[in-house]
Amino acid sequence: MSNSFPTGGFGARMDPDAMWQAFEQLRSTFEKKVGSRMGRGDVRAAVLSLLAEKPMHGYQIIREIEERSGGSWKPSAGSVYPTLQLLADEGLITAEESNGRKTYALTEAGREVAASEASAPWQTDGTTGGAGSTTGQRRTNSGALPKAGVALAQAAAQVHRTGTPEQVQEAVSVLEEARRRLYSILAEG
Repeated sequence: MSNSFPTGGFGARMDPDAMWQAFEQLRSTFEKKVGSRMGRGDVRAAVLSLLAEKPMHGYQIIREIEERSGGSWKPSAGSVYPTLQLLADEGLITAEESNGRKTYALTEAGREVAASEASAPWQTDGTTGGAGSTTGQRRTNSGALPKAGVALAQAAAQVHRTGTPEQVQEAVSVLEEARRRLYSILAEG
């Protein structure tokens, strides 16, 4: 995003068109980053990590990965089911069919592999990321900031399109204050 915002930055008074362009660029940048993809090995690690907790069917695995990554990663069925088949071929999981659905569970060998492998892909380090873990919390909420930024950009765009000149100027003041407060959050830590 270098040089993608008007040269005056957000601290200088911007005309409404420049503000609109800046927010459109911000929105498009966040939208690209929110839908990031993980590698094939990450699907394997995620599946092993989830099945170490409890048996699940494929759709549950996909939903759990999406939820634990804060919505920033939702693997496709085309990556999860082949991974499940590969793990079954390796003897690390078993599949039991019930009511037309296959439920997958780790074998003893699978438990050993899951315990020895690195942390789940949605975690930032080797901690478990359970309730009360700030590491798991930080990673889980990684999609929250971009989503909030997009929502803010959409609100600013709406004010730009439909607001009076006074409302637009008030919105600029609110955004400038928000920018200052965000930087103060970083300064505290």
